[in-house]
Amino acid sequence: MDGIAVSYAAMTKKHLTDTRFDSFGLLPEILQGVADAGFTFCTPIQAETLPIALDNQDVAGQAQTGTGKTAAFLLAIFQRLLTRPADEKRRANQPRALVMAPTRELAVQIHKDAEVLGSHTGFKLGLVFGGTGYDKQRRQLEEGVDILIGTPGRLIDYLKQHVYDLKEIDTVVLDEADRMFDLGFIKDIRFMLRRCPPPSQRLGLLFSATLSFRVKELAYEHMNNPESVTIEGDRVTADNVNQTCYMTANEEKIPLLIGLLRTLDSYRAIVFVNTKRGADQVWGFLEGNGIKAAVLSGDVPQKKRLALLGSFQKGELPVLVATDVAARGLHIPGVTHVINYDLPDDAEDYVHRIGRTARAGESGSAISFACETYAFSLPDIESYIGHKLPMESVGVELLAEIDPGSRVRVQRPPRKDNRRGGGRRNEGARKEEGGENNEGVKRPRRRRRRRPDSTPSS
Repeated sequence: MDGIAVSYAAMTKKHLTDTRFDSFGLLPEILQGVADAGFTFCTPIQAETLPIALDNQDVAGQAQTGTGKTAAFLLAIFQRLLTRPADEKRRANQPRALVMAPTRELAVQIHKDAEVLGSHTGFKLGLVFGGTGYDKQRRQLEEGVDILIGTPGRLIDYLKQHVYDLKEIDTVVLDEADRMFDLGFIKDIRFMLRRCPPPSQRLGLLFSATLSFRVKELAYEHMNNPESVTIEGDRVTADNVNQTCYMTANEEKIPLLIGLLRTLDSYRAIVFVNTKRGADQVWGFLEGNGIKAAVLSGDVPQKKRLALLGSFQKGELPVLVATDVAARGLHIPGVTHVINYDLPDDAEDYVHRIGRTARAGESGSAISFACETYAFSLPDIESYIGHKLPMESVGVELLAEIDPGSRVRVQRPPRKDNRRGGGRRNEGARKEEGGENNEGVKRPRRRRRRRPDSTPSS
């Protein structure tokens, strides 16, 4: 109950509407879960989309991150399944609702929220994602679930093994649709949707931070005339995020980062870096200079990843150094600062990154470094968000004195040789489990073809 209750408890009156959850005609068992979560008034996306979805109409919704999209589609699922009894011939391994998310962190968070909001409905929830728990998740599906939440790669794996099927799906939810494109999952999504009943026989709910042309095309191809809902579409970034930018040389970035953190009395900061190698370097200098931190990137095992997020949420870790695997779907209350140590290549990723702070009506700060390597991304970011980033000068007083030898080195286990025995994984599974491409990993060296020996000249 932590994530959903804490985030909504922090919402300001400005962030909520005057629409009450008990005004929609939700069933008593659903309203009890709403009360358990501490909800009374809706956020704008909930107030706009719930009446449409409860009227059994498809929805394509756009809203900024942290505005309550998860609760909107979960309540719609519960109401529809409770008011439309399942077919008597339905088997246990035929789920009635499918929720697809791009990352395992988001899938886990949706499942946690569903446990709270649906605690009185009696529905069995299923959660599947890559990286861990393969046999346990398989047994769960075999025993039967009503609502299946998961990431595309693992969902398709079990589907192809006939562990479950999608013939009785009554509601389909696609969350963070634009991120599905970014991570290369769109073929997997279409594979899943084509094995569900046709759009006219099910409810379709699509949610995304941006409703780009490609997302709309997906919606109209696999949904039944969805009604489009856009919240705060004219402002891409949140009003309550204080954004600043430093034009800095590459060698100044570490001293500036540590210097800025030392000026703060208290903080819970996420530092975004574009590569795993860069994340390791930043972490090493933070640890070597007395700032406790952890790395969240694609090669961190799932159990360790969840443990790190738990420590960060509890305030035991003041800094999380992350690649874009953490840019979406993480509901972490109380993040005070987002620091773009590297500017992202994609302008949309800038918005998703800074959306980790100022959630649920709170305020926060986003600090960006425009360095020699990534400053070329700045014009695209400013064009996308519709305004210039305020520039701050890098004063000598902000640059901490850093001993180059203070960096702590990451201890890596020896890499297994997967060249034999089918060690290669498909790209989609690799992206799902890591949430990113494997930057910095060398490809196996290709064998040279031996040239026939030439006859030596006499």
